[in-house]
Amino acid sequence: MNGFRRGLRAAAIAIGILAAASSIGTGARADQTLRFIPQADLRSIDPIWTTAYVTRNFGYMVFDTLFALDKDLKPQPQMVDRWSESDDHLNWKFTLRPGLKWHDGQPVRAADCVASLQRWGKRDPFGQKLMEAVASVAADDDHSFTIALKTPFPLMLNALGKLSSNVPFMMPERLASTDPFQQISEAIGSGPYKFVKAEWEPGHKAVFVKNTDYVPRTEQPSFAAGGKVVKVDRVEWLYIPDTATAAAALNAGEADWYEQPPADLAPVLAQNPDVVVTTVDPLGNMGVLRFNQLQPPFDNLKMRQAVLSLVDQKDYMQAVAGDPKYWKTCFALFICGTPLATEAGSDALAHAPDFAKAKSLIAEAGYKGEKIVILDATDQPIVHAQALVTSAALTKAGLNVQVDANDWGTLITRRASKEPIDKGGWNIFHTWTSAPDMLSPALNGPLRANGAKAWFGWPDDPKLEALIDQWFKAADLAGQKELASAIQVENYTNEVDYVPTGLFQIPTAYRKNLNGIIVAPVVFLWNVEKK
Repeated sequence: MNGFRRGLRAAAIAIGILAAASSIGTGARADQTLRFIPQADLRSIDPIWTTAYVTRNFGYMVFDTLFALDKDLKPQPQMVDRWSESDDHLNWKFTLRPGLKWHDGQPVRAADCVASLQRWGKRDPFGQKLMEAVASVAADDDHSFTIALKTPFPLMLNALGKLSSNVPFMMPERLASTDPFQQISEAIGSGPYKFVKAEWEPGHKAVFVKNTDYVPRTEQPSFAAGGKVVKVDRVEWLYIPDTATAAAALNAGEADWYEQPPADLAPVLAQNPDVVVTTVDPLGNMGVLRFNQLQPPFDNLKMRQAVLSLVDQKDYMQAVAGDPKYWKTCFALFICGTPLATEAGSDALAHAPDFAKAKSLIAEAGYKGEKIVILDATDQPIVHAQALVTSAALTKAGLNVQVDANDWGTLITRRASKEPIDKGGWNIFHTWTSAPDMLSPALNGPLRANGAKAWFGWPDDPKLEALIDQWFKAADLAGQKELASAIQVENYTNEVDYVPTGLFQIPTAYRKNLNGIIVAPVVFLWNVEKK
């Protein structure tokens, strides 16, 4: 963003204070209402149907999990009281904590958990791999259930405690029985907050109140694990699509926490002595460029390879994160600096942009000027910045690009369409993934290439899937590393499911009267105290 636009944004903050006050409301405020500006509008309340992080965050407010990962990425019991594994590793029995209740007052039953796991296992890539090893999941009584396996699955607890999208949240059986490719109609969980659906205003506000029946665990909070102690009575998510107005609201004290201010506004907010601007995510995020492989022209591998040759991560990261202290280039599918990271097969991305190579591949693909639709979300700065960079690069390479600009809620709905572009379909969309979603083949959802079961874009590569299968069976870390390299080579050379656009951290900003914010890759709103 050039200096002129930065100046306009800074000026808009001062002007926007009155607008923010007007849009949010005036009058007396309850001391224990936490006003939170989320990263996007809440359009879906089903964290199994969508991987959108705003819905994942909603899920953590309303639902609970059987296990949860702590700061060392180790699974810890959450709804589960005790569990056991048979000597042959084929039978796992889980017993729930006593006294768990759904928000409608009904007790949590083992049958609810069985149905929830089965639904999750049909959508989530990690869940799909678990279910391939499962012979049955069945309730033993109201308080315990057993997962019987056909073959051992050493990552059982890691799967049940998955940290990010899709999180295996537990739901009442009547909701969990919903077709996993259809959205649930209501959000009844057993988590620390209750969703007030009557006050939900898509495009403006979502409201949660403290679940007074919730009994936290006694352990200290650590990532998603430990005690989820709610210290405010009410949380209001205030969706403010204009970033300058959102920043003005925080500066004026009309909001308490702005989850993801854009990089160019962070220094302005930091000048306010009552505002903290920092990063609370120790692992970071990976930008993603995703293809629709069902529709031309990206059903053709050479066209996907051409785009791979055009992606200059420095351009994307400067647009997304600005200050170099917040980003770096990273060509590893499994996140730089982590055990499975490798640069194998990534030469095309490492040496991009190569416009001559891209144009040659475009010609080989037989591209005839067909329109390429890039989905954009102007209310989501990370997505919007990437879309603009991609549009410029593809246009420079001679491709016929159309950027369809809307909001994030529309994008996450539209990306589920398999229709041709003249019937509302798409060719490319951008997103980003939290690092815990990319650390291994068990977690990296965009990498999976299992056709109709795959993430939006629906790649189909049996060789890649076979390599992932082998990774799950690897005897040790050395074997996992070797297979991770082979998987990365297959993706970059013969598949190109997606293109990583760089590794970055997202600053957050909150008023200094907030305490207890948990350092984690996911925004958790328990343990937060408003003084």
